[in-house]
Amino acid sequence: MLHILLIDDDVSLSGMLGEYLEGEGFQISIRNSGQAGLDTLKSESIDLVVLDIMMPAMDGMTVLRHIRQQSEVPVIMLTARGDNIDRVVGLEMGADDYLSKPCYPRELSARIKAILRRSSSKSSTDDESNLSLGYLSLEQEKRIASWKKQPIELTATEFNLLGALLIADGNVVSKSDLSESALGKPMGPYDRSIDVHISHLRQKLSLLPDFNLQISTVRGIGYRLST
Repeated sequence: MLHILLIDDDVSLSGMLGEYLEGEGFQISIRNSGQAGLDTLKSESIDLVVLDIMMPAMDGMTVLRHIRQQSEVPVIMLTARGDNIDRVVGLEMGADDYLSKPCYPRELSARIKAILRRSSSKSSTDDESNLSLGYLSLEQEKRIASWKKQPIELTATEFNLLGALLIADGNVVSKSDLSESALGKPMGPYDRSIDVHISHLRQKLSLLPDFNLQISTVRGIGYRLST
């Protein structure tokens, strides 16, 4: 049973969401403060975190920063409706997806399932499960990315994006295809999630010693990974 951690100071909403998700077959832990959520993440095995941004004492952005210092667990942020700044900042800090509040439990469940499915998906052949370009390699079954045999710390979404670009073998991958494969959802008309995740992925890769691959932007279409 997959274990979902809900961190939200809204007791009524988190209780309602937790009850629905339990009915969907998830194990649910609810914590109503950021610190309590972080303590749970350290002491228990968590498969995905649903994290509210607006919380007293320790807000969601601070909690996310602490999470990313210790874990690459997938994180879905709950943001105020229409607050695009919070969404972009959250994605830049390593969140995998976001959902506006108040949210429908069914939509949250669908987002959770999509991220977990892509985080744990196994390819059917060795060619599909082991991807490489130069010194960069991805073992999809084990969810391990490495450069010159040294592991790269990536979020689930960043790993999925890198896998999609490698599978394309130097060809351009559209933003809409990347959204479907990495986030598990269609790209909205003003959705910049893929751009932000790609920017974050580029930053991480650029810090690797002697990294000589390039994620190129193909204006108006998408991205390609090449030497």
